[in-house]
Amino acid sequence: MFKTRKSKQKGTYIVRITSTCFLISTMIALGAVSLAFSAFSSSSVLAFIGLSLTFWGVLLLYIAPKRHVPLEMLTVASLSTLRNMEKLLTSMSQCEKGIYLPPEYMHDVESSIVFVSFNEQTLLPGTRQADKEEMCIKNPKGMFLTPPGLELSTLFEKQLGTSFLAVGLDFLREKLPDLLTNNLEIAEGAEVSVDNSIVKVQLENHIFQALCKETRKLPNTHKFLGCLLSSAIACALAKATRKPIIIMEETQDGETTKIQYRMLGE
Repeated sequence: MFKTRKSKQKGTYIVRITSTCFLISTMIALGAVSLAFSAFSSSSVLAFIGLSLTFWGVLLLYIAPKRHVPLEMLTVASLSTLRNMEKLLTSMSQCEKGIYLPPEYMHDVESSIVFVSFNEQTLLPGTRQADKEEMCIKNPKGMFLTPPGLELSTLFEKQLGTSFLAVGLDFLREKLPDLLTNNLEIAEGAEVSVDNSIVKVQLENHIFQALCKETRKLPNTHKFLGCLLSSAIACALAKATRKPIIIMEETQDGETTKIQYRMLGE
């Protein structure tokens, strides 16, 4: 087990915006327009595009440097996107968990995707099925969704200077705590442990607590996709282990967040 703890002054966390603010604003605006048109046309594809553009536009407000705005804006601006995702998942899915698929399921092996089955059983799609243009597939019946933590996981790789495809689980177990506490200062403390097919992550006072708390209020979004941070770690695990990953449990006790993942096929 690897753990890192970093003490820092408590206070209001801040997010940053660069001169790319215009691009970010455009993404959010396009997302809102897509959501509006999806309501009139009953198009799940437009709804998905709108949700993705809006969410990533808001997330970029945190990642980009220079001017500062309160981190609470990330939470507030994300709520409508999360609630629309909740409606989509509630109306279409009956499965137990979303499955974070490993690289061999996609043409773009550096990306990540979640498969949500419409059946009660946990069923895996065929290899490369995620490469199809359709969001939904018939065998097994389900849909592919962009993980909430995809871009944050990509940021992890940039900070580490390597793709998770080029490393293994041991590397992730060793480097992730220091990355979260020192490099990115996302959490004050972090621990990662592995027991056969189970990976446990414990975080102390991470900066996405408010957003994750709101995600937990949306049972299907939380169950199938996880919150922003647990999703980002799931993306990293799927690439590093090359195994399907399920977020088994995510709980918060005070300032301590515990996340448990399971690798399928172990």
